[in-house]
Amino acid sequence: MQIEPTSKLVMIGDSVTDCGRAQPVGEGLFDALGRGYVANVDSLLGAVYPGHGIRIVNQGTSGNTVRDLKARWQRDVLDLKPDWVSVMIGINDVWRQFDSPRQKELHVPLDEYERTLDGLVQATLPAVHRMVLMTPFYIEPNRDDAMRAQMDRYGGAVRRLAERHGTLLVDTQAAFDEVLKSCYPAALAWDRVHPNQTGHMVLARAFLQAVGFAW
Repeated sequence: MQIEPTSKLVMIGDSVTDCGRAQPVGEGLFDALGRGYVANVDSLLGAVYPGHGIRIVNQGTSGNTVRDLKARWQRDVLDLKPDWVSVMIGINDVWRQFDSPRQKELHVPLDEYERTLDGLVQATLPAVHRMVLMTPFYIEPNRDDAMRAQMDRYGGAVRRLAERHGTLLVDTQAAFDEVLKSCYPAALAWDRVHPNQTGHMVLARAFLQAVGFAW
């Protein structure tokens, strides 16, 4: 597995990452890591690699866009001095274009999204061992659906950045698409955005596969 023993991994994003994590720093006892894919990753690493002592911190915040990440990046990522950083952002950047179409100030255009995330990656890479970029997703199998099509464009930006900077990539949309061959979207997320426990395990599995997890 690529994550080295005693590494500190900060995982940051929006509500899908947050999942009720402790504030201001998502680390500690009970549900401090939240009840989503971050906690699943931590549990599986602890069960299968108990000797590695990998330390995970959840810094997801509900409702965030890439603009919000930029505003809190120093405090919530760099100041924690991680060895690894995982980022999954973009769902709200896209969603606000559809659920709040007249509030243009809430929309994050694709060029701004890619430029801002690019800046965060560039600022972080010199300070960490490795970064993991996770695409945003929409749990909808119809690629012609307007929001799914737009989410795919933002996911494309993440793939370009991963290739440009040599980070690891987790294609979360591809992971959900595989499961959607057998499941209706509501079986994974009531709103096609916030996964249930099965959906969060899909995310955790995709992340762990990307870092070389092996049973």
